[in-house]
Amino acid sequence: MTNILLVCSAGMSTSMMVKKMQEAAAEKKIEAEIWAVGDADAVNNVEKMDVMLLGPQVRFLESKMKAIAGGKPVAVIDMQAYGTMNGAEGSGTGVKASWDVKSLTMALSLSVTGGSFYRTV
Repeated sequence: MTNILLVCSAGMSTSMMVKKMQEAAAEKKIEAEIWAVGDADAVNNVEKMDVMLLGPQVRFLESKMKAIAGGKPVAVIDMQAYGTMNGAEGSGTGVKASWDVKSLTMALSLSVTGGSFYRTV
């Protein structure tokens, strides 16, 4: 099981993303616990998580979150993928993929590789 923590300003804008990522995980038969919190509560969730994804609106907190993550992977979700929420063209690759599947893939890859993953999935 992979524990994926999403962080945004108040934990609310990522709630839709959590739901879609949970659906994508279930569809692909991937065991993952996915939840969202506001940035102030991230420190209280670090022990439970395997990987942290930041909403693009809090990308300025990336250094701070990496510092509290204790070496666990932290990445910023691609703004286009996050913002469209109905499918997006994958970062100039010409490959269409829904943002929830892309974010789930990014999170799982980060947990497996320890953080060495192409940042804008």
